[in-house]
Amino acid sequence: MRLPIIAALLAALPFAAAAAPTWQIISSEPGKRIELDSTSIKRDGNAVQAQSRVVLEKELSDFKSGLGYRIIEAVTRYDCGTRSANTTKRIFRKNESQVIREEDLKGNDLPVRSGTLDDKVLREVCRPPRENQAELAKRANEAAGELKQANEALLKKEMARPDKPAAVKAGDAENAPIPSIRPNLKAAATRETPPPPVETAPAPHVQRPLAQPAPRPRKPTPRPEGYMLEFTHSEPAVQHAHIHWSYEGLGGPENWAGLDPKNRLCATGQRQSPIDIKDGIKVDLEPIKFNYRPSTFRLVDNGHTLQVEVGDGSFTLTGKTYELVQFHFHRPSEEKIGGRRFDMVAHLVHRADDGQLAVVAVLLEQGPENPFIQTLWNHIPLEKNRPVEPPSALIDLGTLIPAAPGYYAYMGSLTTPPCSEDVLWLVMKQPAPISREQIDIFGRLYRNNARPIQPASGRLIKESR
Repeated sequence: MRLPIIAALLAALPFAAAAAPTWQIISSEPGKRIELDSTSIKRDGNAVQAQSRVVLEKELSDFKSGLGYRIIEAVTRYDCGTRSANTTKRIFRKNESQVIREEDLKGNDLPVRSGTLDDKVLREVCRPPRENQAELAKRANEAAGELKQANEALLKKEMARPDKPAAVKAGDAENAPIPSIRPNLKAAATRETPPPPVETAPAPHVQRPLAQPAPRPRKPTPRPEGYMLEFTHSEPAVQHAHIHWSYEGLGGPENWAGLDPKNRLCATGQRQSPIDIKDGIKVDLEPIKFNYRPSTFRLVDNGHTLQVEVGDGSFTLTGKTYELVQFHFHRPSEEKIGGRRFDMVAHLVHRADDGQLAVVAVLLEQGPENPFIQTLWNHIPLEKNRPVEPPSALIDLGTLIPAAPGYYAYMGSLTTPPCSEDVLWLVMKQPAPISREQIDIFGRLYRNNARPIQPASGRLIKESR
């Protein structure tokens, strides 16, 4: 009789051990509140993983399932040092008990902008953990006890050493040799290495003779060439581990998937970008509501493009707001419109509270000089990966957006590794002007930084009519 009872208790232990989420409100705004599960926080140096959620007042429609949801939970890894975030899982709920959809994500780290959902969660989880005085005193006492034990063990070890000098009797003091205080040169000589020979300039193409005997053998230091040889016998992803992705050569787009396992979608994804936008259906698309205003900016040449970060900016579409993360340039345009490429394109990368990425593409076509572009070009950094932040120069991203509101919409991916999918693409139909000189200036830095066109694979494309 007792065995079944014990078995039942043991079976129930895992459920009892699993702590239920403890949701703590960290921000309340019109239309939504942001909550954090304090039991989910895991720290590893500067990295913190936590589960948070957004609870909406009004229900939104899930673009994949078509069902309504009011709660989005997210498991995100934050880097407190670099202020970046990477969401690894999302759960869409209709209510506390009904799950609409779950998805695992394999995206890349993105900078956390001030005022966003991730910024509020990051500020909370990156605070130093609070400890009460009793806990601190307990840990201090434990450390003091461990130090005392270590000191006692060291003292016992020293007292037990057998190589103590023999005591000299008083009667033998006159005839006893005086202990030497000179160092043991013989012993030291066996430990020291011969001094290196004096360097002299050798004659060209003549091997330098060995003037000194071979020193005592030492553990050889691997030469850099050895690592290269080892790479050639490794798996493909390890073989190219020393190669950074680029737009040509061994790091070119055809090899992106082999450079890092995280890039596998670059080769296997079914909704990759860019595409040749054609055969779309013409419908009445809701106008995009842009919310950009004049701001200072931060410009960096990151080795792939010129990338710009500005102050707060966003756009709203179908009731959802997407916050601006950064924008950058490609030459020529990555996307085609009916088989035609444009001189350049600006990609404006945004992210919503539920983690979905959206890219607004503004095509750039040769014409008159663009003052917005010229302000950026005036402050191009002299060195790569050294950001420039002009203290007084301002840009208004709204002036880059074409006056005509029409656009194309389709689902795609990032056009750079790791080629993450489920990205909403909004390509403005009307191009913005850019002068020949401005195109050539960017061409001095990046002659071609456009990913090749990817298969459309029957994707639905909508076009404003």
